[in-house]
Amino acid sequence: MNPSDARIALTGATGGIGRETAAAFIGAGASVLLIGRSAAQLSSLSRSIQATATGSAGRIAWQVADLGRPAQLDELVGVATEWRCNVLVHAAGVPCFGALESVDAETMRRVLDINLLAPMRLTQALLPHLRAQARAQVICLGSALGRIGLPGFSIYSASKFGLRGFAEALRRELRGTGIRVQYVGPRSTRTGFNDAAVQAYNAATGTAMDSPSRVAETLLRSLQDEAAERFIGFPERLAVRINGAVPTLLDGSFDKHRRSVPPPSADTALPTQRSNQPGVSSPIESPGAPR
Repeated sequence: MNPSDARIALTGATGGIGRETAAAFIGAGASVLLIGRSAAQLSSLSRSIQATATGSAGRIAWQVADLGRPAQLDELVGVATEWRCNVLVHAAGVPCFGALESVDAETMRRVLDINLLAPMRLTQALLPHLRAQARAQVICLGSALGRIGLPGFSIYSASKFGLRGFAEALRRELRGTGIRVQYVGPRSTRTGFNDAAVQAYNAATGTAMDSPSRVAETLLRSLQDEAAERFIGFPERLAVRINGAVPTLLDGSFDKHRRSVPPPSADTALPTQRSNQPGVSSPIESPGAPR
């Protein structure tokens, strides 16, 4: 889709990737409805973009919504419909890192609710409106961990594997309509999404990281060319292909990652809602051996 024709509803707009993505969309000529949980942050982001993007007045709006609250999600559907949204970008998410024994049931529920169920519910509710558009897109910002399960990310990977499966199945379900469904999988990104434990894990495993602007550029490219799936970084793109074809082949490549997961702790903190993805390191360079 040509950005100038796009009226985008962007969840997770105030996160590290979300902010860069909103600016990239607006800079390319799109209109964007910023969605997040903080009115102050949304207002500040809107003013910041308008101050730097020529001709952006009237092309930015914002709406407060906690996607984990059904009533607010329902209100958001009405706002996005009135906004005449023809592109829905799911960029909101919550992190979850640590040994499975360290993750409590409430954290599991929150991760699956925000990362998987909320995009499913929001897409479902907006489908009648999107079907009425001449052309529409649903872009799911997932993770490389939606194709490659890493030690320490069992819950997070489950949510992103689910999101990728949802996007794939819905893409096929809507084939022949005017709606395109897409999945973008970043690797590790330099934002506040990763806490100190994940940063230590990344350092220990040699995880490659990208800037949020690179992810934003990829999302803009996906808007324009409507590619069904796109993963960021090498060798992650190769690992995605190998893991999809022969999953067990890479098991030994992640021994270093397994050893770098903190032992179970009763002090594991609940995640907070953010909008970027923890990443995957580069196992293909030296499969099964420390680098």
